[in-house]
Amino acid sequence: MRNPGPGAGASDGRVPHTAGRTSFARRILAVTMGGTGVTRLEGNTRAGRRTDRLRRWLLADGSQQPVPQGLHVRPRKDRHHPWWRVMCLTGVDYFSTLGYQPGIAALAAGALSPVATLVLVLVTLLGALPVYRRVAVESPHGEGSIAMLVRLLSYWPGKLFVLVLLGFAATDFIITITLSAADATAHIDENPFLPGGLKGHEVILTLLLVALLGAVFLRGFGEAIGIAVVLVAIYLTLNAVVIADALWRVVSHPSAVGDWTNALTTGHGDPLLVVGLSLLVFPKLALGLSGFETGVAVMPHIRGDRQDSEDRPLGRIRGARRLLTTAAATMSVFLITSSVTTTVLIPPEAFQPGGAANGRALAYLAHQHLGEVFGTVYDLSTIAILWFAGASAMAGLLNLVPRYLPRYGMAPTWARAVRPLVLVFTGVAFLITIVFSASVDAQGGAYATGVLVLITSAATAVTLAARRRRQRGRTVAFGAIAVVFVYTTVANVAERPDGVKIAACFIGAMILVSALSRVMRAFELRVDHVQLDELATALIDERSGRRIRLVAHEPERRDLAEYRDKLAQTMADNDFPDDSDVIFVEVRVTDPSDFETGLLVIGSVAHGRFPVLSLASSSVPNALAALLLEIRDRSTRRPHIYFEWTEGGPARNVLRYLAFGQGEIASVTREILRRQEPDRTRRPHVHAG
Repeated sequence: MRNPGPGAGASDGRVPHTAGRTSFARRILAVTMGGTGVTRLEGNTRAGRRTDRLRRWLLADGSQQPVPQGLHVRPRKDRHHPWWRVMCLTGVDYFSTLGYQPGIAALAAGALSPVATLVLVLVTLLGALPVYRRVAVESPHGEGSIAMLVRLLSYWPGKLFVLVLLGFAATDFIITITLSAADATAHIDENPFLPGGLKGHEVILTLLLVALLGAVFLRGFGEAIGIAVVLVAIYLTLNAVVIADALWRVVSHPSAVGDWTNALTTGHGDPLLVVGLSLLVFPKLALGLSGFETGVAVMPHIRGDRQDSEDRPLGRIRGARRLLTTAAATMSVFLITSSVTTTVLIPPEAFQPGGAANGRALAYLAHQHLGEVFGTVYDLSTIAILWFAGASAMAGLLNLVPRYLPRYGMAPTWARAVRPLVLVFTGVAFLITIVFSASVDAQGGAYATGVLVLITSAATAVTLAARRRRQRGRTVAFGAIAVVFVYTTVANVAERPDGVKIAACFIGAMILVSALSRVMRAFELRVDHVQLDELATALIDERSGRRIRLVAHEPERRDLAEYRDKLAQTMADNDFPDDSDVIFVEVRVTDPSDFETGLLVIGSVAHGRFPVLSLASSSVPNALAALLLEIRDRSTRRPHIYFEWTEGGPARNVLRYLAFGQGEIASVTREILRRQEPDRTRRPHVHAG
């Protein structure tokens, strides 16, 4: 399998001068951006120029700068924001639940609604908040709880586990986008001042809201934060006015409180029974726990201290913990007060399906007590924040997908860029909206399932982290929290199994697409950098003036006879001179399920006679191809590498390569080189005997 290029350059192994030298980093960047080299415009056609401009725009962020690794890359300093601004982005999802949470609580618990909501608040402050404050410390770069669990698993089981968790995360985030937009549409339908002609067109209106959300993220991440700050400020202010007025009416009309307490004691006289029933109802209120996972996902965008480093971003961690604590405390106050006022002031029949307060309890109070004009203003703010609640979910998706899937080879390289992903997620949201006819109730189970699975995984992760550090007290505390969330998740799944079914569809689709992508990208160069130690550099540089020959070797005994026999066999099989100076290359396979790896080349001399380059990588052919290209660029000569043909059928060997990073090494190495270097006059030589 010798592949000499034509021309003089092929005769002596020297790379033609006219081809120039291309650095390894530049080649990798070219592949990352979707090609095998620098993009050139073929001709001067307008269509070609438009296509090139569109491609550059898609693969750039809002400032027209390349974003090869998605939102999880450390943003430039001018993209860092104070923690309270980032809180508003994650809070549009969390705070927007005020639009429907009091109504859900009243419908599920009746007179017990304030007690059940108190249980939700206690679980939030004593459970979810401590868990995610710990997650912020353990994964300050926005990896979230998924990364904490991934560290416990490696190889293919770890990757499969990531796909399952990402499937639940996708369920949570995508359904957040579609459900919130559908709920905004429902609020539009209920407002008396808005045109009645919108009735019956809920799907079209919801699709327009989803498209508008996608357009915001196509414009840029900074714009999304700016809109979130304005919406959260207006919405919380209006809610404070509505609840303050309602509390005054509760205090000034003690008979209403008496009616509620009578209903509570008449139906549930035993205080222990009240607590027990509230615990049973609690899983139905789990929607009020949304927003924590995205709170840690966007941590890289929080402005830290000047002395922060990537290893110790203490300022960023402190800001993230303030974000989580402030959001949870603010929401807890609103949840308790809204639950009390709506339960006391709104007739129970108004919460029933079709009732005036169903899914919009605070809006009902705004219209009843503060007038239709104020009520309409409140409706508009609710519609706006429900529409934009999907922004935090979109931010979470744009952080998680580029962090895991492209790095594992389970997504196309363009999935590292923001704008193509925004288009994909918007398209998926369109499909979900159409399938569920923009129904809020039909999507509620899937939303709650995704939220609870992510929080349960976070509680499990911090429990295991505390146990690994032998923190007995924290292990017990976090373990108890994990048990609570496991119970909540199981109870929710038992009552609303449709959520698991929808999540299973997401998981199955993600596994299928990931597997196909991994196969399609099997022959990409998957090494992001090559580093030579001092002796390896010397071994290569001293041979740069003559033909460079490498022998691929899979060591066993590593004794003198093994190296001597391998050299003799290679020389006989390939018929090159006895006095040839060769270097043995030995690759140790690490985790074959990894896709992108760095390469550290360590030089040594075995038995004082045989130069050896040792490498560790997830794939033998990829490591060898990367090494050959690095040697070519350093020496301006095309190196030769010699293999033995692998025994066994080719199909079996290809499967071994895909699963274990080994197999038909010679032909796969040559194929990787062919795809990476189209110019045959610059391509390293591959021989097999």
